[in-house]
Amino acid sequence: MAIIAPSLLGCNFLKLQDECDMVNKSEADWFHLDVMDGCFVPNISFGMPIIAKVREATTKPLDVHLMIEEPGRYAADFKLAGADHLIVHYEACPHLHRNIQQIKNLGMKAGVAINPHTPVQFLQDILHDLDIVLIMSVNPGFGGQEFIDHSLLKISILRQRIDEMELKTIIEVDGGITLANAPAIIEAGAHSLVIGTSIFKSPDPVNLIKQLKHI
Repeated sequence: MAIIAPSLLGCNFLKLQDECDMVNKSEADWFHLDVMDGCFVPNISFGMPIIAKVREATTKPLDVHLMIEEPGRYAADFKLAGADHLIVHYEACPHLHRNIQQIKNLGMKAGVAINPHTPVQFLQDILHDLDIVLIMSVNPGFGGQEFIDHSLLKISILRQRIDEMELKTIIEVDGGITLANAPAIIEAGAHSLVIGTSIFKSPDPVNLIKQLKHI
């Protein structure tokens, strides 16, 4: 079964406690938290204070995705806020190996995200150090976009390489995922699905998560 990680970017922030309670009682595995700085991506979301409050509201892992420049400056702060996984962008890290070492030394699982235009082959020399690879299947910055179909090929290429290297690296996919296209994404080789709009706009999000979990 796939790991289901509801993205709080799609939730109603006026009812954050209620939204966290819903995810807690569902079959979701992780909370996915998108941090945006308005520089690396053209949007601003939230930072450490919100993550710290979500940490108080759940015992499920917090999967924190940094869509920010110079993520190394803030890694320790995100650890203190309660992040279990910290994912940085390939495109934002000129010294990526150093960033990954820093995250692991802080006691978090380390991940790298790649934008739609970035080939998965660019991760070849660091793949063995990664706990998670996050394939962006939309352009990062905003929820509610349509899934980019070419992402399926990227997922399958990456999964083949991970299997060849006998790694335990998790392939996570984020952007435009629905109940309709989730089976194809899993079949291509994804282990984890990040879903925001489809879940939090659903009239029965708990049941939708259950259906996604049991594809």
